[in-house]
Amino acid sequence: MIKKIRDVYNTNFSEEKYTAFLKDIDTSFDYKVKFKIAETPVFLPKALKMKLVEACSDVMKVINQPNFKELTNGAFFDKNTIVPNEDEHSKFIQLDFGICKDDVGNLTPKLIELQGFPSLYYFQEFLGGKYKEHFGNVIPKGFSQHLNGMTSDNYLGLLQQEIVGDTDPKQVILLEIEPELQATAIDFYATAAKLGIKVLCITDLMKRGKTLFYNDDNGSEVEVLKIYNRIIFDELHQRTDLKTEFSFQDEIDAEWIGHPNWFYRISKYTMPLLKGDYVPKSYYLNALEIIPEDLENYVLKPLYSFAGAGVEIHVTKDMIDKVTNKANYLLQEKVAYAPVIETMDDPAKCEIRMMLLHNSKTNKTEIVSNLMRLSKGEMVGVKYNKDKTWVGGSTGFFEE
Repeated sequence: MIKKIRDVYNTNFSEEKYTAFLKDIDTSFDYKVKFKIAETPVFLPKALKMKLVEACSDVMKVINQPNFKELTNGAFFDKNTIVPNEDEHSKFIQLDFGICKDDVGNLTPKLIELQGFPSLYYFQEFLGGKYKEHFGNVIPKGFSQHLNGMTSDNYLGLLQQEIVGDTDPKQVILLEIEPELQATAIDFYATAAKLGIKVLCITDLMKRGKTLFYNDDNGSEVEVLKIYNRIIFDELHQRTDLKTEFSFQDEIDAEWIGHPNWFYRISKYTMPLLKGDYVPKSYYLNALEIIPEDLENYVLKPLYSFAGAGVEIHVTKDMIDKVTNKANYLLQEKVAYAPVIETMDDPAKCEIRMMLLHNSKTNKTEIVSNLMRLSKGEMVGVKYNKDKTWVGGSTGFFEE
């Protein structure tokens, strides 16, 4: 995005450096990453950074409204999915923006979707460090993964404060379904290595009364006091084969680090509540009185789907008519990603996830990191980018 920096990076790039970079990542936690890591980070100019900050602020104004919970009670399509003891703030918020160009050619972000759920908070910091380690001679000074002068140490300290705090790390678990099989498992292992917490499958939890336990490596029972939840409900509902002692609907003594209800409240369900220059028009399908004539400019999305399943990018009226449960769908204006990252062949489009965290000490939700995904296909997902280079997961360095 910044031509001078991009030209220098591309000129100094080599497959040998990239191979060494990937090998370093794969051996750091004795785990081969299952998703494609891009050949390059992204360098974001100050003007675009300021627009991203403004866009995040616009979204947070809605989320911080006193009546936000009332506005999003309809997000629970099944009341049996509600988890007890909901807190007042989502600990984690992800805001995904496509990088586009406005009418006069300036870079601008457009919101794609949002999540009240954790992302790769530890892996992204690790990844940024590896880009600097292997390509550092062409990553200019004055660029950072963080904003507002936050350093890497500040960031890691904040995560430790919010996930573990004063609790014995052994009594804090990162909860998943078969974590070793998840595409994002590298983040689990990075988190465990940094915090000393236990990565645990939901089937390994034991329950007596309101108390949860797991057996440590020595076979001793450990009481769980905090749950850093990484289970996506879409997957949990599909896995009817799981044999568990614990249900999310149980009353428990443990504290949720990232309460599960925010997964529903801050989600695609929230999109029609948002307005502004950085938000595409979005409609609940069951509330749409007139179907737009220009359906080629819209996408049809299930409100809740695992890994983007069910998203239709070539929408027709017949397709809409055939949707039986319209309350679970969203019609959203298409976002035209701009091919702004020069690569060795075709330029790549990109999407940036602004990663936010609620600071319990200041009682404020702040932007703390980012995740970028590069694409040359119709969509960002893996299936649209097979056999392509200079695509995949990355991180952004903001111009200070």
